[in-house]
Amino acid sequence: MINIKGLVKRYGRLTAVDGLTLDIEDNEVFGLLGSNGAGKTTTIHMLATLLKPTAGTATVNGYDIVAQPSKVRESIGIVFQAPSSDDMLTGYENLHIHALLYSVPSKGRRKRIEEVLELVGLADRKNDRVKTYSGGMRRRLEIARGLLHKPKVMFLDEPTLGLDPASRETMWRYVRRLVEEEKVTIILTTHYMEEADVLCDRIGVIDKGRIVALDTPANLKALLGGDIIRIKTPTKNALEIASKFDFVHKAEMKDGFLVLAVKDAKRSLPEILQGIEAESAEFASPTLNDVFIQLTGRNIKEEPEGGFMEKFAKYD
Repeated sequence: MINIKGLVKRYGRLTAVDGLTLDIEDNEVFGLLGSNGAGKTTTIHMLATLLKPTAGTATVNGYDIVAQPSKVRESIGIVFQAPSSDDMLTGYENLHIHALLYSVPSKGRRKRIEEVLELVGLADRKNDRVKTYSGGMRRRLEIARGLLHKPKVMFLDEPTLGLDPASRETMWRYVRRLVEEEKVTIILTTHYMEEADVLCDRIGVIDKGRIVALDTPANLKALLGGDIIRIKTPTKNALEIASKFDFVHKAEMKDGFLVLAVKDAKRSLPEILQGIEAESAEFASPTLNDVFIQLTGRNIKEEPEGGFMEKFAKYD
């Protein structure tokens, strides 16, 4: 559905996107994961024909983003970070104006507006002014607006930015429903790790304008070698004992703790504790934030949950 080859965007001496090459499949939810300034939004704006690339090429739904921008725009819907609906109009009026702008056929226009309102759960609020909507409702209205002309691709640029956790989870449910019912390819940019983990079929980790990792969420987390166990122990040869277990992928002493990477901590830890005296024992599974730290050397900004390097589930 999307083919990107060597895409570059420079602003003077600053290179925002640096030789991006990527294929995104039909009906895939693809996540661009990165901190603020990593190049996520710039990439989306080039694919949506809002910015011209400095170099490289890309096609969306078979259309070249530079040579055929009108055809690309007919093929896409987009939800920006900043709200862009008119809050003095009702939800229905906002969608009606957009339907006119996108030449949605008059014969089926009302039906299509009702369909997308129902899809995003706003049918009962369609005649209320948008200024009375919550932040989450406004985001859902903008998704509905982007769907009116039945695009092949939807770009969701930080779709839950600024929403509270409950509204964020509500938005996730509607995104899943969107994929199932509209059969649309979704390109999602986010710096919320849990959001990427829950929604995306594949994730591209972008850092300084480059893709530094590309895989499914599960495979990316597997890069860290499995669950992590930390044991505070007085046993002097604990490292030697732990290293002999077949299920221990990595063992080291760090900050006074025996730190082990294992496949399944819940099953492995009791066996380990039979041979090692423990003052305390903790374990946790890796998160995408931990993957990001491993790949980039820093924590992602505004990551809401933290990773297993900071948080551990107590073993009782």
